[in-house]
Amino acid sequence: MPLHGKGMLITLTEVSARDERDFNEWYNREHIDERVNLPGFHRARRYVAVRATPKYLATYECDSVADLATPDYLKLLANQTPWSQAVMARFTHFNRLTLRMQVDQTHGIGGVLACVRFVPDPRRRKALVEWLSMTALPAVVQRPGMLGAAAGENDLEVAHAPLQNKSMDHPRAEEAEWVALLEGADASAVGAAARSMFTMTKLRPFGVEAAPIVGTYRLLFGNQR
Repeated sequence: MPLHGKGMLITLTEVSARDERDFNEWYNREHIDERVNLPGFHRARRYVAVRATPKYLATYECDSVADLATPDYLKLLANQTPWSQAVMARFTHFNRLTLRMQVDQTHGIGGVLACVRFVPDPRRRKALVEWLSMTALPAVVQRPGMLGAAAGENDLEVAHAPLQNKSMDHPRAEEAEWVALLEGADASAVGAAARSMFTMTKLRPFGVEAAPIVGTYRLLFGNQR
């Protein structure tokens, strides 16, 4: 089954151990449902680290990356519920990526996800998309234990919209980061696929100068409409 749209919001979060119970209850009982029911949104899933930092990752699939910068969405960010305000105030880490999905090779729902983050040279974008769509992700999906893979580029204009609208305070991204999501049924298979495919040797031709950040996560909860 392909992704539910061409846009995706990814958040990476962490809280102190004493706040985790309330954090997880908020995510499972309010936050995911609230986001899934927004116009343009279709599915959200959240994960906890198997071998990764930060500890929690969430994905929100929408029709288009533009859904992450509409006036109604920005208004919601600026007017969070009391529970949301209380939980977000206790974040010890927060990172937000608004992805324009470029490649989608998914065909199933797995319980484990590898998140691979890297920054290529924008001038090599066309070659990168071709490699991801024709070589890298098809090879990943064919590996035992794998169920799908997708990749997208952080849209900086959309990512900065909450800052410009003053609806959210978070660090400003200066580089167009890419994210590859590898989905499977087994944590060891997913981690091995990420480490095998996204090496510096394979990424350097696309202008990647720093080693990719690779994290492996297991599914906690999801909802869709």
